[in-house]
Amino acid sequence: MIRYKTSKEFDVEQIRDLFLSVNWTSGKYPEKIVRGLRNSSAVISAWDGEKLIGLVRSLDDGETVAFLHYLLVNPKYQGAHIGAELMERVLDGYKDFLYIKIMPSDPATIPFYEKFGFKQYGNYSALEIKRL
Repeated sequence: MIRYKTSKEFDVEQIRDLFLSVNWTSGKYPEKIVRGLRNSSAVISAWDGEKLIGLVRSLDDGETVAFLHYLLVNPKYQGAHIGAELMERVLDGYKDFLYIKIMPSDPATIPFYEKFGFKQYGNYSALEIKRL
């Protein structure tokens, strides 16, 4: 049975394993991710026993705008609706916000987010500085 938690405390190894399972380069910096999660507005994680298998985190201003940043599920568990459950749980916490934004780095994930009401805007592009 999959359990969901709202704790912001993680072991470095759990974070490294989850992030590297989806081939995210940031998984090579698990200490930074652990510290960043502690400073996030909301973190919801999915667990199979003691194994961290999914995670969503958000950053918000407390009233008007929330940014969903990480949403990842270990590939061995993808297709079991864990990502959808994480998304529903995090969105529930933002039902009174004016804006909820996400910038998917993989265009193949856009249809997943559209199922939750996200819309793509033609004049809006994400910009970033990478320091990996």
